[in-house]
Amino acid sequence: MFDKLTEKLESFLDMGIPGYDCIVKHHGETVYRRWNGCSDKETGRKMTGDEVYYVYSCSKIITCTAAMQLYEKGLFSLDEPLWHYLPEAKFMAVKSDGGIVPAKNTIKIANLFSMTAGLNYDRTSKGIKDVAAATNGRCPTREIVRGILSEPLDYEPGMKWQYSLAHDVLAALVEVISGQLFNDYVTKNIFEPLGMKNTTYILTPELQKRIATLYWYYPETKSFEVYPNNFYILGSEYASGGAGCISTVEDMSLFLEAMRKGDSILKKETIALMATDRLDETTRAYFWRPNYGYGLGVRCPNKSLSDVTDFGWGGAAGAWLAIDCVNDYTAYYAQHVLNSPNAAMRNDLPPLINAGLI
Repeated sequence: MFDKLTEKLESFLDMGIPGYDCIVKHHGETVYRRWNGCSDKETGRKMTGDEVYYVYSCSKIITCTAAMQLYEKGLFSLDEPLWHYLPEAKFMAVKSDGGIVPAKNTIKIANLFSMTAGLNYDRTSKGIKDVAAATNGRCPTREIVRGILSEPLDYEPGMKWQYSLAHDVLAALVEVISGQLFNDYVTKNIFEPLGMKNTTYILTPELQKRIATLYWYYPETKSFEVYPNNFYILGSEYASGGAGCISTVEDMSLFLEAMRKGDSILKKETIALMATDRLDETTRAYFWRPNYGYGLGVRCPNKSLSDVTDFGWGGAAGAWLAIDCVNDYTAYYAQHVLNSPNAAMRNDLPPLINAGLI
């Protein structure tokens, strides 16, 4: 039934990926679950299906969900200026051919969701370094975002699609509007209601012991070397909305199912809004996936095409998720390799999953 999917996953091991884990649910029932390989190739420790992973950018859909919960309550509007809540965003500068000049466009909250805010992914900017030094490395989320917004924008808000720290800024927005630390908010409003007992944005010593070994792939030598940590987690108090979540395959599947069914952590119509393509002719030219569009924090069906039906995203170490409300399935794939040689091959998974469901 899922022979082609299994064949694809096993080919990842042939490429040197130490181990993988994949789950597919159809109509809410698990129809495929397979793991193989090692969670630590140096010791030969076999995969058990209970591993903890840095999900990296698969964090983004959770962060956007948290923000959209506040949107549902009428606590902000998508077209509202960001500076209404984060005052440092009121007078932004922008890079130009003539140097650094005042920005003409205001960052709207929708720009954060849709990666059109003018931000970049520079984790080593002066603004971030200054906050790290001032807080002795603690890097509270709200303070780091002040550092992010102290830097000039790469482009006028709304004029490009550019992958960035925008969803890290969203985490700070959640803090300001909810009055809670971001990790506390998502724990109370997403993780606990869904039974996601092994998921957090602030790593605990208990979960640290269970993390699958993280690797970096070097294509020049085709070697995999142990990598020490998640470099997007900037400090002990930093909840990276864009890349800081730690979770398991089973926990992530619980979240995906809630997003497929709707009307639990978010209303169905809100989820549909998230999965609606917001790219226009200008911004689409900068988006990576021509067969997809981009909505509120997720890849989604391209509004001018009809060849894909899922929405979701992927992560730097290999995590990948899909929610397909048309074919009524969810899928989550996990591995723990940065700069992975099979990163692009995750794009092959939706048709293989659909083939297995027939």
